[in-house]
Amino acid sequence: MHKTLCLILFTLITCALYSQNPNSEQDSTKIKNDSLRKREFLKQLGNGFYPTKVLNIDLKYLIKFNQYEGLRTGLGGETNDGFSEKYRINSYLVYGFKDHRFKYKIGGGFRVNEATNTWINLSYTDDLQETGSSTFLTDKRFFSFFEPRLLNIDLFHKHITKSISVEHKFSPNLISEFEIATSKIEPTYDYRFNIDNMSFRSFDITSAKLALQWNPFNTSEVNEKGISLVNEGYPKFTLQLSQSIKNNIKGDFNFFKTDFRMVQRFIFNDKVFTEATLTSGLALGNTPLTHLYHAYPNNITKETVLQRFSVAGINSFETMFFNEFFSDRFTTLQIKHFVRPFKITNRYRPQLVLISRHAIGDMSNIERHENINFNTLSKGYSEAGFELNKLLFGFGLSFAYRYGGYHLPSFADNLAAKFTFNVTL
Repeated sequence: MHKTLCLILFTLITCALYSQNPNSEQDSTKIKNDSLRKREFLKQLGNGFYPTKVLNIDLKYLIKFNQYEGLRTGLGGETNDGFSEKYRINSYLVYGFKDHRFKYKIGGGFRVNEATNTWINLSYTDDLQETGSSTFLTDKRFFSFFEPRLLNIDLFHKHITKSISVEHKFSPNLISEFEIATSKIEPTYDYRFNIDNMSFRSFDITSAKLALQWNPFNTSEVNEKGISLVNEGYPKFTLQLSQSIKNNIKGDFNFFKTDFRMVQRFIFNDKVFTEATLTSGLALGNTPLTHLYHAYPNNITKETVLQRFSVAGINSFETMFFNEFFSDRFTTLQIKHFVRPFKITNRYRPQLVLISRHAIGDMSNIERHENINFNTLSKGYSEAGFELNKLLFGFGLSFAYRYGGYHLPSFADNLAAKFTFNVTL
Protein backbone atom coordinates (compact mmCIF):
# COMPACT_ATOMS: atom_id res chain seq x y z
CA MET A 1 0.00 0.00 0.00
CA HIS A 2 2.76 2.39 0.98
CA LYS A 3 4.68 1.41 -2.17
CA THR A 4 1.57 2.12 -4.23
CA LEU A 5 1.04 5.54 -2.58
CA CYS A 6 4.71 6.41 -3.05
CA LEU A 7 4.52 5.38 -6.70
CA ILE A 8 1.39 7.48 -7.24
CA LEU A 9 2.97 10.47 -5.41
CA PHE A 10 6.19 10.12 -7.42
CA THR A 11 4.19 9.93 -10.65
CA LEU A 12 2.15 13.04 -9.74
CA ILE A 13 5.26 15.05 -8.79
CA THR A 14 7.03 13.98 -11.98
CA CYS A 15 4.04 14.93 -14.09
CA ALA A 16 3.70 18.22 -12.25
CA LEU A 17 7.37 19.05 -12.78
CA TYR A 18 7.23 17.95 -16.41
CA SER A 19 4.13 19.99 -17.09
CA GLN A 20 5.45 23.09 -15.32
CA ASN A 21 8.76 23.26 -17.18
CA PRO A 22 7.19 24.00 -20.55
CA ASN A 23 4.74 26.42 -18.91
CA SER A 24 7.65 28.11 -17.16
CA GLU A 25 9.40 28.50 -20.47
CA GLN A 26 6.18 29.68 -22.08
CA ASP A 27 5.57 32.13 -19.25
CA SER A 28 9.13 33.41 -19.54
CA THR A 29 8.76 33.82 -23.29
CA LYS A 30 5.39 35.52 -22.83
CA ILE A 31 6.80 37.93 -20.25
CA LYS A 32 9.73 38.72 -22.53
CA ASN A 33 7.45 39.32 -25.52
CA ASP A 34 5.11 41.46 -23.42
CA SER A 35 8.09 43.50 -22.24
CA LEU A 36 9.29 44.00 -25.82
CA ARG A 37 5.81 44.98 -26.95
CA LYS A 38 5.50 47.43 -24.05
CA ARG A 39 8.89 48.96 -24.83
CA GLU A 40 8.00 49.32 -28.52
CA PHE A 41 4.61 50.81 -27.59
CA LEU A 42 6.27 53.41 -25.32
CA LYS A 43 8.80 54.21 -28.04
CA GLN A 44 5.99 54.81 -30.54
CA LEU A 45 4.09 56.87 -27.98
CA GLY A 46 7.21 58.94 -27.29
CA ASN A 47 7.45 59.62 -31.02
CA GLY A 48 3.87 60.85 -30.99
CA PHE A 49 2.10 57.79 -32.40
CA TYR A 50 -0.55 55.51 -30.95
CA PRO A 51 0.06 52.23 -32.82
CA THR A 52 -2.74 49.98 -34.06
CA LYS A 53 -2.62 46.92 -36.32
CA VAL A 54 -2.31 48.77 -39.64
CA LEU A 55 -2.33 52.46 -38.67
CA ASN A 56 -0.23 54.60 -36.34
CA ILE A 57 -2.47 57.41 -35.10
CA ASP A 58 -0.57 60.70 -35.05
CA LEU A 59 -1.07 62.37 -31.66
CA LYS A 60 0.35 65.76 -32.66
CA TYR A 61 -2.82 66.63 -34.55
CA LEU A 62 -5.22 65.97 -31.68
CA ILE A 63 -5.11 69.39 -30.03
CA LYS A 64 -3.06 72.58 -30.49
CA PHE A 65 -3.56 76.28 -29.87
CA ASN A 66 -2.20 79.44 -31.49
CA GLN A 67 -3.18 83.10 -31.82
CA TYR A 68 -4.52 82.82 -35.38
CA GLU A 69 -6.48 79.57 -35.31
CA GLY A 70 -7.32 79.52 -31.63
CA LEU A 71 -8.05 75.92 -30.78
CA ARG A 72 -6.85 73.58 -33.54
CA THR A 73 -7.92 69.97 -33.42
CA GLY A 74 -8.06 67.04 -35.78
CA LEU A 75 -6.82 63.59 -36.59
CA GLY A 76 -3.97 62.16 -38.62
CA GLY A 77 -1.93 59.05 -39.04
CA GLU A 78 0.28 56.89 -41.20
CA THR A 79 0.07 53.27 -42.19
CA ASN A 80 2.61 50.83 -40.75
CA ASP A 81 4.12 47.49 -41.82
CA GLY A 82 0.87 45.76 -40.90
CA PHE A 83 -0.69 47.57 -43.84
CA SER A 84 2.26 47.19 -46.22
CA GLU A 85 6.04 47.20 -46.16
CA LYS A 86 6.23 48.68 -49.67
CA TYR A 87 3.47 51.28 -49.64
CA ARG A 88 2.40 53.88 -47.09
CA ILE A 89 -0.26 56.54 -46.66
CA ASN A 90 0.13 59.55 -44.37
CA SER A 91 -2.58 62.17 -44.08
CA TYR A 92 -4.34 64.45 -41.61
CA LEU A 93 -7.38 66.69 -41.25
CA VAL A 94 -7.61 69.53 -38.71
CA TYR A 95 -9.96 72.43 -37.98
CA GLY A 96 -9.26 75.88 -36.51
CA PHE A 97 -12.10 77.20 -34.37
CA LYS A 98 -10.99 80.85 -34.61
CA ASP A 99 -10.38 81.08 -38.37
CA HIS A 100 -13.19 78.56 -39.08
CA ARG A 101 -11.17 76.67 -41.66
CA PHE A 102 -10.22 73.06 -42.35
CA LYS A 103 -6.58 72.20 -43.16
CA TYR A 104 -5.40 68.89 -44.48
CA LYS A 105 -2.72 66.80 -46.10
CA ILE A 106 -3.09 63.83 -48.42
CA GLY A 107 0.15 61.95 -48.87
CA GLY A 108 1.68 58.61 -49.58
CA GLY A 109 4.73 56.83 -50.90
CA PHE A 110 6.16 53.62 -52.25
CA ARG A 111 9.52 51.98 -51.66
CA VAL A 112 11.72 51.31 -54.67
CA ASN A 113 14.76 49.84 -52.89
CA GLU A 114 14.80 48.11 -49.52
CA ALA A 115 18.59 48.01 -49.02
CA THR A 116 18.96 51.80 -49.36
CA ASN A 117 15.48 52.55 -47.91
CA THR A 118 14.65 54.55 -51.02
CA TRP A 119 11.11 55.91 -51.13
CA ILE A 120 9.23 58.10 -53.58
CA ASN A 121 6.63 60.29 -51.84
CA LEU A 122 3.80 62.47 -53.13
CA SER A 123 1.68 64.91 -51.15
CA TYR A 124 -0.92 67.65 -51.39
CA THR A 125 -1.08 70.02 -48.40
CA ASP A 126 -3.44 72.89 -47.59
CA ASP A 127 -2.35 74.36 -44.26
CA LEU A 128 -0.61 77.18 -42.40
CA GLN A 129 3.09 77.76 -41.79
CA GLU A 130 4.81 80.16 -39.42
CA THR A 131 6.45 83.04 -41.29
CA GLY A 132 10.24 82.98 -40.93
CA SER A 133 10.40 79.36 -39.79
CA SER A 134 12.89 77.04 -41.41
CA THR A 135 12.68 73.24 -41.38
CA PHE A 136 14.91 70.50 -42.77
CA LEU A 137 13.40 67.81 -45.00
CA THR A 138 15.37 65.14 -43.12
CA ASP A 139 13.81 66.18 -39.80
CA LYS A 140 11.00 63.75 -40.45
CA ARG A 141 9.66 63.71 -36.99
CA PHE A 142 9.47 66.25 -34.22
CA PHE A 143 6.95 65.59 -31.50
CA SER A 144 6.39 67.12 -28.11
CA PHE A 145 3.45 66.48 -25.83
CA PHE A 146 3.35 70.24 -25.36
CA GLU A 147 4.69 72.78 -27.89
CA PRO A 148 4.88 76.08 -26.00
CA ARG A 149 5.87 78.38 -28.89
CA LEU A 150 2.67 77.57 -30.74
CA LEU A 151 0.58 79.28 -28.07
CA ASN A 152 1.76 82.77 -28.96
CA ILE A 153 2.51 82.62 -32.71
CA ASP A 154 0.36 85.00 -34.74
CA LEU A 155 2.31 85.45 -38.01
CA PHE A 156 1.30 82.68 -40.40
CA HIS A 157 0.93 82.29 -44.13
CA LYS A 158 -1.47 79.97 -45.92
CA HIS A 159 0.06 77.59 -48.39
CA ILE A 160 -1.24 75.04 -50.84
CA THR A 161 1.72 72.81 -51.68
CA LYS A 162 2.07 69.95 -54.15
CA SER A 163 5.30 68.00 -53.81
CA ILE A 164 7.17 64.93 -54.95
CA SER A 165 10.25 63.76 -53.07
CA VAL A 166 12.81 60.97 -53.00
CA GLU A 167 14.29 59.64 -49.74
CA HIS A 168 17.57 57.74 -50.00
CA LYS A 169 19.97 56.31 -47.43
CA PHE A 170 23.57 56.37 -48.65
CA SER A 171 24.69 54.63 -45.45
CA PRO A 172 23.34 54.13 -41.91
CA ASN A 173 24.98 57.46 -41.02
CA LEU A 174 24.08 59.50 -44.12
CA ILE A 175 20.50 60.02 -45.27
CA SER A 176 19.14 62.37 -47.91
CA GLU A 177 15.92 63.72 -49.36
CA PHE A 178 15.30 65.60 -52.61
CA GLU A 179 12.01 67.45 -53.16
CA ILE A 180 10.39 69.39 -55.97
CA ALA A 181 7.36 71.44 -54.92
CA THR A 182 5.02 74.19 -56.03
CA SER A 183 3.26 76.38 -53.45
CA LYS A 184 0.56 79.03 -53.52
CA ILE A 185 1.43 81.45 -50.67
CA GLU A 186 -0.95 83.92 -49.02
CA PRO A 187 0.06 85.71 -45.80
CA THR A 188 -2.69 85.95 -43.19
CA TYR A 189 -1.44 89.42 -42.16
CA ASP A 190 -1.15 92.70 -44.04
CA TYR A 191 2.06 92.26 -46.03
CA ARG A 192 3.27 93.15 -49.50
CA PHE A 193 6.50 92.18 -51.21
CA ASN A 194 7.62 94.93 -53.57
CA ILE A 195 10.02 93.80 -56.30
CA ASP A 196 10.70 95.12 -59.82
CA ASN A 197 7.96 97.77 -59.43
CA MET A 198 5.42 95.07 -58.66
CA SER A 199 3.66 94.61 -55.32
CA PHE A 200 2.77 91.03 -54.37
CA ARG A 201 0.03 90.30 -51.82
CA SER A 202 0.14 86.58 -52.65
CA PHE A 203 2.56 84.66 -54.82
CA ASP A 204 3.62 81.31 -56.23
CA ILE A 205 6.84 79.48 -55.39
CA THR A 206 8.41 76.63 -57.37
CA SER A 207 11.34 75.12 -55.49
CA ALA A 208 13.85 72.29 -55.53
CA LYS A 209 15.42 71.21 -52.23
CA LEU A 210 18.19 68.82 -51.28
CA ALA A 211 18.75 67.90 -47.62
CA LEU A 212 21.53 65.78 -46.13
CA GLN A 213 21.70 64.46 -42.55
CA TRP A 214 25.13 63.13 -41.56
CA ASN A 215 25.69 61.48 -38.18
CA PRO A 216 29.25 60.16 -38.58
CA PHE A 217 29.62 58.89 -35.02
CA ASN A 218 26.37 56.95 -34.69
CA THR A 219 26.81 53.22 -34.19
CA SER A 220 24.29 50.70 -35.52
CA GLU A 221 23.69 46.98 -35.55
CA VAL A 222 21.91 44.57 -37.87
CA ASN A 223 19.06 42.57 -36.34
CA GLU A 224 15.78 40.98 -37.35
CA LYS A 225 14.24 44.44 -37.81
CA GLY A 226 17.03 45.58 -40.11
CA ILE A 227 19.54 48.21 -38.99
CA SER A 228 18.91 49.69 -35.53
CA LEU A 229 20.64 52.56 -33.78
CA VAL A 230 22.77 51.36 -30.86
CA ASN A 231 24.51 54.55 -29.77
CA GLU A 232 23.84 58.16 -30.71
CA GLY A 233 27.14 59.90 -31.47
CA TYR A 234 28.13 63.54 -31.83
CA PRO A 235 28.55 65.89 -33.60
CA LYS A 236 25.61 65.71 -36.02
CA PHE A 237 25.42 67.73 -39.22
CA THR A 238 22.45 68.81 -41.36
CA LEU A 239 22.68 70.73 -44.63
CA GLN A 240 19.85 71.86 -46.90
CA LEU A 241 20.06 73.65 -50.25
CA SER A 242 16.98 75.26 -51.84
CA GLN A 243 16.50 76.91 -55.19
CA SER A 244 13.28 78.70 -56.06
CA ILE A 245 12.77 79.16 -59.77
CA LYS A 246 10.92 81.94 -61.56
CA ASN A 247 8.76 80.66 -64.39
CA ASN A 248 5.59 81.45 -66.28
CA ILE A 249 3.49 78.78 -64.57
CA LYS A 250 4.03 78.53 -60.79
CA GLY A 251 7.05 80.64 -59.87
CA ASP A 252 7.17 84.38 -59.20
CA PHE A 253 10.71 84.69 -57.77
CA ASN A 254 14.26 83.44 -58.11
CA PHE A 255 16.08 82.93 -54.82
CA PHE A 256 18.56 80.53 -53.27
CA LYS A 257 18.75 79.36 -49.65
CA THR A 258 21.24 77.30 -47.70
CA ASP A 259 20.59 76.11 -44.15
CA PHE A 260 23.06 74.42 -41.83
CA ARG A 261 22.89 72.93 -38.34
CA MET A 262 25.46 71.24 -36.13
CA VAL A 263 24.70 69.65 -32.77
CA GLN A 264 27.57 68.73 -30.47
CA ARG A 265 27.34 67.12 -27.06
CA PHE A 266 30.19 67.01 -24.55
CA ILE A 267 29.42 64.13 -22.19
CA PHE A 268 31.07 64.09 -18.77
CA ASN A 269 29.00 61.19 -17.45
CA ASP A 270 25.51 59.77 -18.00
CA LYS A 271 23.89 62.64 -16.06
CA VAL A 272 26.14 65.64 -16.77
CA PHE A 273 26.71 66.97 -20.27
CA THR A 274 26.89 70.16 -22.34
CA GLU A 275 24.98 70.52 -25.60
CA ALA A 276 25.85 73.15 -28.22
CA THR A 277 23.65 73.82 -31.27
CA LEU A 278 24.93 75.99 -34.11
CA THR A 279 22.47 77.01 -36.84
CA SER A 280 22.87 79.33 -39.81
CA GLY A 281 20.89 80.38 -42.84
CA LEU A 282 21.52 82.42 -45.97
CA ALA A 283 18.96 83.62 -48.53
CA LEU A 284 20.08 85.23 -51.79
CA GLY A 285 17.85 86.79 -54.42
CA ASN A 286 14.26 88.01 -54.33
CA THR A 287 13.13 86.29 -51.14
CA PRO A 288 9.77 87.22 -49.56
CA LEU A 289 9.47 87.54 -45.79
CA THR A 290 7.61 84.22 -45.57
CA HIS A 291 10.79 82.40 -46.61
CA LEU A 292 13.31 84.45 -44.61
CA TYR A 293 14.48 83.73 -41.05
CA HIS A 294 13.59 84.59 -37.51
CA ALA A 295 15.65 83.26 -34.60
CA TYR A 296 12.78 81.34 -32.94
CA PRO A 297 11.59 84.04 -30.54
CA ASN A 298 9.31 83.08 -27.68
CA ASN A 299 8.33 86.26 -25.85
CA ILE A 300 4.92 87.91 -26.17
CA THR A 301 4.55 91.69 -26.35
CA LYS A 302 3.05 92.54 -22.96
CA GLU A 303 4.03 95.21 -20.43
CA THR A 304 5.01 93.26 -17.31
CA VAL A 305 6.99 90.10 -16.60
CA LEU A 306 3.92 88.40 -15.14
CA GLN A 307 1.82 89.23 -18.22
CA ARG A 308 4.53 87.63 -20.36
CA PHE A 309 4.68 84.54 -18.14
CA SER A 310 4.15 81.51 -20.39
CA VAL A 311 5.98 78.28 -21.20
CA ALA A 312 9.61 78.13 -22.31
CA GLY A 313 10.51 76.46 -25.60
CA ILE A 314 13.19 73.87 -26.27
CA ASN A 315 15.52 75.85 -28.55
CA SER A 316 13.96 79.31 -28.59
CA PHE A 317 15.11 82.77 -27.46
CA GLU A 318 12.93 83.40 -24.40
CA THR A 319 13.53 87.18 -24.15
CA MET A 320 13.17 87.88 -27.89
CA PHE A 321 9.73 89.20 -28.81
CA PHE A 322 7.70 87.62 -31.59
CA ASN A 323 8.15 89.37 -34.96
CA GLU A 324 10.92 91.60 -33.53
CA PHE A 325 13.70 90.43 -35.87
CA PHE A 326 13.95 88.98 -39.38
CA SER A 327 17.08 88.23 -41.40
CA ASP A 328 18.17 87.00 -44.80
CA ARG A 329 21.43 85.77 -43.23
CA PHE A 330 21.88 84.73 -39.63
CA THR A 331 23.74 82.49 -37.22
CA THR A 332 22.73 81.32 -33.76
CA LEU A 333 24.62 79.47 -31.06
CA GLN A 334 22.83 77.89 -28.12
CA ILE A 335 24.71 76.25 -25.25
CA LYS A 336 23.05 74.22 -22.51
CA HIS A 337 24.88 72.67 -19.58
CA PHE A 338 22.93 69.95 -17.75
CA VAL A 339 23.99 69.71 -14.10
CA ARG A 340 23.69 66.42 -12.22
CA PRO A 341 20.08 66.08 -10.96
CA PHE A 342 19.51 66.87 -7.30
CA LYS A 343 18.65 63.62 -5.52
CA ILE A 344 15.90 64.68 -3.13
CA THR A 345 14.38 61.18 -3.14
CA ASN A 346 14.81 58.17 -5.43
CA ARG A 347 12.00 59.43 -7.68
CA TYR A 348 12.12 63.21 -7.12
CA ARG A 349 15.22 64.57 -8.88
CA PRO A 350 14.99 68.15 -10.20
CA GLN A 351 17.69 69.20 -12.65
CA LEU A 352 19.42 72.54 -13.19
CA VAL A 353 20.27 73.57 -16.77
CA LEU A 354 22.51 76.61 -17.43
CA ILE A 355 21.78 78.35 -20.75
CA SER A 356 23.56 80.84 -23.01
CA ARG A 357 22.13 81.92 -26.39
CA HIS A 358 23.53 84.20 -29.09
CA ALA A 359 22.34 85.35 -32.52
CA ILE A 360 23.68 87.64 -35.23
CA GLY A 361 22.24 88.47 -38.63
CA ASP A 362 21.30 91.14 -41.13
CA MET A 363 19.04 91.87 -44.07
CA SER A 364 19.50 93.58 -47.42
CA ASN A 365 16.74 95.58 -49.14
CA ILE A 366 14.47 95.89 -46.11
CA GLU A 367 12.34 98.39 -48.03
CA ARG A 368 10.99 95.53 -50.17
CA HIS A 369 8.93 94.28 -47.21
CA GLU A 370 5.98 96.61 -46.79
CA ASN A 371 3.36 97.07 -44.05
CA ILE A 372 5.45 95.32 -41.39
CA ASN A 373 8.05 96.71 -38.99
CA PHE A 374 10.98 94.71 -37.69
CA ASN A 375 14.64 95.01 -36.73
CA THR A 376 17.75 93.09 -37.81
CA LEU A 377 20.29 91.22 -35.69
CA SER A 378 23.29 93.17 -36.93
CA LYS A 379 24.38 94.25 -33.41
CA GLY A 380 24.35 90.71 -32.05
CA TYR A 381 21.69 89.38 -29.68
CA SER A 382 22.50 87.63 -26.39
CA GLU A 383 20.62 86.15 -23.49
CA ALA A 384 21.59 83.98 -20.53
CA GLY A 385 19.58 82.11 -17.96
CA PHE A 386 18.77 78.83 -16.34
CA GLU A 387 16.05 76.23 -16.04
CA LEU A 388 15.10 74.19 -12.99
CA ASN A 389 13.26 71.26 -14.54
CA LYS A 390 10.99 68.49 -13.24
CA LEU A 391 9.96 70.25 -10.05
CA LEU A 392 6.40 68.89 -10.13
CA PHE A 393 4.69 66.54 -12.63
CA GLY A 394 7.24 67.41 -15.32
CA PHE A 395 6.86 71.17 -14.79
CA GLY A 396 9.73 73.48 -13.85
CA LEU A 397 10.79 77.11 -13.98
CA SER A 398 12.88 79.11 -16.46
CA PHE A 399 14.55 82.50 -16.12
CA ALA A 400 16.44 84.39 -18.86
CA TYR A 401 17.97 87.86 -19.17
CA ARG A 402 18.64 89.83 -22.34
CA TYR A 403 21.94 91.70 -22.68
CA GLY A 404 24.31 93.01 -25.32
CA GLY A 405 23.49 95.02 -28.43
CA TYR A 406 19.71 94.81 -27.99
CA HIS A 407 19.55 95.34 -24.22
CA LEU A 408 16.41 97.35 -23.39
CA PRO A 409 16.33 100.41 -21.06
CA SER A 410 13.95 98.83 -18.54
CA PHE A 411 15.28 95.94 -16.42
CA ALA A 412 11.91 94.17 -16.47
CA ASP A 413 11.72 94.27 -20.28
CA ASN A 414 14.96 92.25 -20.47
CA LEU A 415 13.70 89.55 -18.12
CA ALA A 416 11.69 86.46 -19.00
CA ALA A 417 10.24 84.10 -16.40
CA LYS A 418 8.38 80.99 -17.58
CA PHE A 419 7.34 77.43 -16.94
CA THR A 420 9.22 74.52 -18.43
CA PHE A 421 7.69 71.14 -19.24
CA ASN A 422 9.68 67.94 -19.60
CA VAL A 423 8.25 64.42 -19.81
CA THR A 424 10.31 61.34 -20.62
CA LEU A 425 8.69 58.01 -21.43
